[in-house]
Amino acid sequence: MSERIQALHALRAFEVASRYGSFTRAAQELALTQGAVSHHIKTLEALFGCDLFERRGPKLRLTEHGSLLAQELKVGFKIIENACALLRQDRYGLRLKAPSTLTVRWLLRALDGFKKLDSNCPVQLSSVWMDIDSVDLYSEPYDCAILLGSGRFAADVESLKLFDEWLIPVCHPDYLAEPAPDLAVLRDCEFLHPSPDRRDWRRWLARVDGLDINIDQGQVFDTLDQGISAAQQGLGISVVDLVLASADLAAGNLVTPFPQAVSTGDGYYMIWLKSSPKARQMERLRDYLAAQVPTLTRRDISYLYD
Repeated sequence: MSERIQALHALRAFEVASRYGSFTRAAQELALTQGAVSHHIKTLEALFGCDLFERRGPKLRLTEHGSLLAQELKVGFKIIENACALLRQDRYGLRLKAPSTLTVRWLLRALDGFKKLDSNCPVQLSSVWMDIDSVDLYSEPYDCAILLGSGRFAADVESLKLFDEWLIPVCHPDYLAEPAPDLAVLRDCEFLHPSPDRRDWRRWLARVDGLDINIDQGQVFDTLDQGISAAQQGLGISVVDLVLASADLAAGNLVTPFPQAVSTGDGYYMIWLKSSPKARQMERLRDYLAAQVPTLTRRDISYLYD
């Protein structure tokens, strides 16, 4: 029995090291020394009769055998975690990961309503900044996530699209003199970029603009929420997601001077593992969130597919 337990510790050390590509970071997560992690790996390599890592100076890369083992262990340890979760206090609740702007602009209000409707399914929300939305439901401490993406997920992942991403420029009502100015006035505007790579303005202009407009100038932010806030203060013109800005547009805090909304082909998806033991809770949350999405019915906006 002692040998089996030691082998389990070694497998866990290998699984963590395979995720980080580092014995040092694996040791930090497992509260072990780097030497102990290295010893666990050597034990497994001796047991299996093959190398699990290629050691190239300070860098580690999984071998073919190591990659196969890591993939299966990732699933195996998630199954163990799920089994233990059923006996813990969080067996009825959901741990949800979501991007920060979605959280501030829509999700918090929606979850407050869900809490009042279904008190038997508490949701523990982690709002994080992600330049590219992603989650690893095997190694990260979440049951589900809401991500912006194309909708292409792994075969073991279940998903539901909540809403599509539509990009549209917005500004303070007093920022531009004309309610529907010619696109040429953009040359004199202060661009507000809600992403460091300026990708949102680039996508919108590629679909709408017939002019040669330089978007390299202007303020650059890390999040869409920051871009919306700057536009509300009259600091320039930002391009935003129409759904996430809908409350501010309805309140008159923002206007859409150029009434063309461009589809990026991406959308916000709620995802979870098909093998999750919390399938019923997941279904209740997804159905509720889908019903809370604002309906895009503005007749003054043209919807253009990218």
